[in-house]
Amino acid sequence: MSVSTAAADQTVCAPLPVLGRDVTVPLVTGGEVTYAALDYAASAPALQRVWDDVAAYAPYYGSVHRGAGYLSQLSTDLFENARRTVAEFLDCRGDDQVVFTRSTTDSLNLLAATLPADCQVFVFETEHHASLLPWKDARVTYLDAPRTPHQVVTALERALADRDPYGPALVCVTGASNVTGELWPVRELAAAAHAHGARIVLDAAQLAPHHPVSVRDLDVDWVAFSGHKLYAPFGSGVLAGRADWLREAEPYLAGGGASRKVTRRTDGGVDVEWHESAARHEAGSPNVIGAYSIASACKALTEAGFDTLVARERYLIAKVREGLAEVPEVRVLSLFGDDAPRVGVISFVVEGWNSSHFAAALSAEYGIGVRDGLFCAHPLVRTLLGSDPQTQGECGAPEAAPGEKSLNAIRVSFGAGTPDEHVERFVRAVKELVRDGAKWNYRTEEGRCVPAV
Repeated sequence: MSVSTAAADQTVCAPLPVLGRDVTVPLVTGGEVTYAALDYAASAPALQRVWDDVAAYAPYYGSVHRGAGYLSQLSTDLFENARRTVAEFLDCRGDDQVVFTRSTTDSLNLLAATLPADCQVFVFETEHHASLLPWKDARVTYLDAPRTPHQVVTALERALADRDPYGPALVCVTGASNVTGELWPVRELAAAAHAHGARIVLDAAQLAPHHPVSVRDLDVDWVAFSGHKLYAPFGSGVLAGRADWLREAEPYLAGGGASRKVTRRTDGGVDVEWHESAARHEAGSPNVIGAYSIASACKALTEAGFDTLVARERYLIAKVREGLAEVPEVRVLSLFGDDAPRVGVISFVVEGWNSSHFAAALSAEYGIGVRDGLFCAHPLVRTLLGSDPQTQGECGAPEAAPGEKSLNAIRVSFGAGTPDEHVERFVRAVKELVRDGAKWNYRTEEGRCVPAV
């Protein structure tokens, strides 16, 4: 889709106000510039609405589930209302549980701790490490990187057909890649999993900030996502879905809040009766501000309207992709091809450039924040680059000569708070760096490429 076509389709929509939108940063070449935050896939800036809601609540902060005082009761109501808001945002089923965690990683590790005995887990090698690594106590089948959405479904169906048909099984899959931004066929994967007696958990860390996620419509068993990618600060996350495995497992953490009743035995030990609600896996004092910030972000995105937000993001995606396509030295990474639907996450390499050097120059000379490396998805990035694990070279020298394979990549990502000017500056900076080279000298310091003083 061309930018002109995208502009014609674009619903009139200004960027949502976010914290830091007016922050200026110094340039090594002199002067200052408004910072262009284009690393949303790692941590999106907090919505101003979220920050204002939290600031309004902060004076009323109190203990949760533990106090008879007014502020404690207020905080408890706010915490439990946040749970209901998240359930509505995800269109959960009536008997689903919403557990507040620290992050997507924490959510998936929690689910991994609840797996029934002898559970088999199916996961594609293309997953983020948060989805790839938590299943150490299960029998894991790692599936090769697919090259089309159809291959995704057929590969899973083939693997499920060969499994023990009577044992428990779980499929873990991303909704949108944190490397390529490409959307995965979640609904079709859920249907395949259920047809073979397996359950499915959706890693929605990169999907939920960009597209509506309906547990009912996608027919997934669980959804996990992080607040810090959903424009909410304070290190919080969510695991939402079916209650039975959560209810039957030992608590993720043992302690106050998870226990309903504790009694001493005559032999000197203790007997514990655990909660069967979400509290079973929320031991300790909960992060009420984190939960509230997620709920506030859910409300803000819902009120802004995902149709409008998606239309504007497609316009920005087209703007970036068309700009990069004008630079022959740039290769955009993709599994499913140029026409695959995607969110605002684009990874690429530049011929003859060390990726860390290029990202450092974008920051130091243009005030643009992007990501470089393997993005906590090492197998996927190495598959896309066609490279073996190696040590990154010095940032002052090209990472790969023309025709050679790159070792790392650069990722630009954006979303509901991104102004047009930020992506326009990014495209202009890429073109200038490729054409003219960096204006400054750089060196490697503790594994990072930084401007030489």
